[in-house]
Amino acid sequence: MTEELTTNRSLDPGHELAPSVRQELANAEPDVPQLLDRLARLQADFENARKRAAKEKQEFQEYALFDAVKTLLPVLDSFERALRSSALRDMHFQNGIGLIYKQLLDALVKLGVRPIHAEGGPFDPAIHHAVHIVESHEVKDQQVLEELQRGYKFKDRLLRPAMVTVARNSGG
Repeated sequence: MTEELTTNRSLDPGHELAPSVRQELANAEPDVPQLLDRLARLQADFENARKRAAKEKQEFQEYALFDAVKTLLPVLDSFERALRSSALRDMHFQNGIGLIYKQLLDALVKLGVRPIHAEGGPFDPAIHHAVHIVESHEVKDQQVLEELQRGYKFKDRLLRPAMVTVARNSGG
């Protein structure tokens, strides 16, 4: 490399390199591979930091959305109670409530919210919260008899467990 620089006149045409400059170049030449390695490592570290920051930003956005969606679940619960209520005798009003409920649920589904359908399936403590246990010989042990409050998932995370009544069948 030293020869390359000393013979390359494009640096300063018409002037030879001073002996002190030649000596500095000769002294610095062994450091070049180490410096290039260090540069490559710093570039890789920078790229990793950039990717990590982008991932953290995405996770923060999802977490913020998770909390926002969670605050809307009581509104969905209220709509479901209103639709089950016998007090809604006006069919047009009930249809209007149903349409608003469906519109809200569809918007949440677009954001990644999925209802957990529990009734009739096996009890799963990871997604169900057993509120009542009822002795029953008519169904399998640990079967969900009734869904008291719907549970929801947000993407792959549990947003809220379904509150359920579970059967206990001592006979198997």
